[in-house]
Order: sequence, then C-alpha cells, then structure tokens
Amino acid sequence: MLVGPKYKICKRLGASVFEKCQTQKFQLAEARSPRRISRGRRGGGGAYGTQLLEKQKARFTYGLSETQFSRYAKEAMEKHGADSSQGLVTRLESRLDNVVFRAGFVKTRRAARQLVSHGHITLNGKRMNIPSCNVATEDIVAIRQESRQSPLFADRAEASKEHQTPKWLIVSEDGHTATMKSAPVFSESELSWSPAIIIQFYSR
Repeated sequence: MLVGPKYKICKRLGASVFEKCQTQKFQLAEARSPRRISRGRRGGGGAYGTQLLEKQKARFTYGLSETQFSRYAKEAMEKHGADSSQGLVTRLESRLDNVVFRAGFVKTRRAARQLVSHGHITLNGKRMNIPSCNVATEDIVAIRQESRQSPLFADRAEASKEHQTPKWLIVSEDGHTATMKSAPVFSESELSWSPAIIIQFYSR
C-alpha cells in the first residue's frame, strides 16, 4: 500500500500509526507543537470528520488499502449485526500478518507482512505467503523450520519471554510457534482507534 509522508500522516491523524512515528522524538515534537488540533476537529470537523479520522487511524495501523478495509467493515456489519464493532476487530486481528506481529516473531506489522510474503511462515504446517489469510481458532502459526536458523530469529526463546502476547494467543517456549486459542478480543481502551465509530461511518 502506497502512502504519503509518514510523519505528516501521523501528525494529521494525531496517532503513531507507523513505526517511524513510534519514537520519543516524535512524541515530544507532537507534545510541543503549537498547532494542536482537537480530536473532534481533525479530519474535517463534526461527526463525519471524527468517523473519517478513526477509519484512517485503523487503516494505516494495519497497512490496508481503502478497498480492503471497507470490505472488512462491511463483512463485519453483515455477519455480526449489533456486535459488528467487535467483528471488525476480530477480522483485522485475525489476519496472518497481524498474528505474526502479535506473536512477537517480528517487531512491526510491516515486517510481519514481508515475513509472510517471503514464505517464512507456516499455517497449520503449510507454507503461506498471503498476509491477509484469515487465522481461525486452534490454528497454529509458526516460523518455517528452514527459516529458524536465520539471524532474524536469533534468541527467539528469550525474546518471546519479554514480549507481551495477547491472551488469545499461546506462544511456545522456544518462541517459534503460536496457537490462536480464541477469537481476538480487545476493548476500545486497548486500541488506538474506535471500532464503534468506524462502524458508524460505514452505516451512513
């Protein structure tokens, strides 16, 4: 997905949606900026502006195109009814690249997407190269056996102990395998974007 200047996008959205913006230097610059814009006014003002802002935050966080993201939102609304907000979260978090990121195999979603695309990841023992592939409950995501000797995965056991894994994922002691024990669930306080407001945007 092609995007514009990442610092400018982070500043416009008021959120560190790219790893380039997840630095102390960026946070300090944002805090000192004399042109702080309130959350309600970013994105054009009013309810629509707030909804658009939340949608863009989530879309850039997961690195999705407008077409991909809108499809996920509409699928959540069709399949989950009143619980469509949680349905959207579940669908986004169940992407293979996101599960690889949440398991701590790599530090960013972008790196996780590349890892999957280059064939370093297996799903239930089968080599996968599609980042958007959906991971279901009890599915096993693992670093491919042939890839484990790469310097990229050095000290995985130690790294996995330091990584904060969500409760719906179980990572093996050696840090090379993750099992999805339940559907991904997050409260809005744990997210940098609001799924409920995004559903409102697509319900217009």
